[in-house]
Amino acid sequence: MTNKPLMAKATAVWLVDNTTLSFKQIADFCGLHELEVQGIADGDVAAGVKGFDPIASNQLDQGEIEKGEADPLYKLKLKFNAAALGEDKRRGPRYTPLSKRQDRPNAILWLVKFHPELADAQIARLVGTTKPTIQSIRERTHWNIQSMTPIDPVALGLCRQSELDSEVQKAAKKRAAEGVMSDDERRKLVSTEQSLGMSDEPRLPTAIAGLENFTLSNDKDEDHDAKDFSNADSFFNLPDADEDEDEDDK
Repeated sequence: MTNKPLMAKATAVWLVDNTTLSFKQIADFCGLHELEVQGIADGDVAAGVKGFDPIASNQLDQGEIEKGEADPLYKLKLKFNAAALGEDKRRGPRYTPLSKRQDRPNAILWLVKFHPELADAQIARLVGTTKPTIQSIRERTHWNIQSMTPIDPVALGLCRQSELDSEVQKAAKKRAAEGVMSDDERRKLVSTEQSLGMSDEPRLPTAIAGLENFTLSNDKDEDHDAKDFSNADSFFNLPDADEDEDEDDK
């Protein structure tokens, strides 16, 4: 039996609007992230989604809500609903409501821009789109590419943060196994202590390093030349004018 109510996000909208339950209580009951519930309360997530009454749908008792409001640590208990069995095992492409389908290109652009490691199949699972659409946005040949704005699909309510994190981790592991990860990507996946312990790579190209040696050798030559003219008196020791006149009289 699933531990989530039917229409979880719509149920969360109803609980936010009609109860004083904490964000964590609602998130735990609906199987959402606490930040998603906060986004619903702020109007940033699930905008336009109509609340679904869990009491009227026989998924929750009023007594459970009262217990939760009295004790912030109390976890709401979902009533058994045979219709909810197997809901987690979703097959086929993700269904996207009509009101949100116009936001999918912006979400795809965000994923392509900030998570280029994601494969087309992963993006399709997250936002419920097709590979040709993803490819056209990657290649910037989409008919409306100039009007698109990259927007986080979690903020748009197209997927959950946990789902996005899971896909990103899968892509990172795959790239690491294939050995195609860049140094920046590798540093992002390790802890701060590990990153600080990494040896710094040489920042000067070989050609510049050679110029350093050339400069040092030139400096030595200049020092050698300076030693030859260190005796300034001998360098400027010219014959006196009286001696020149004596030679002319002779």
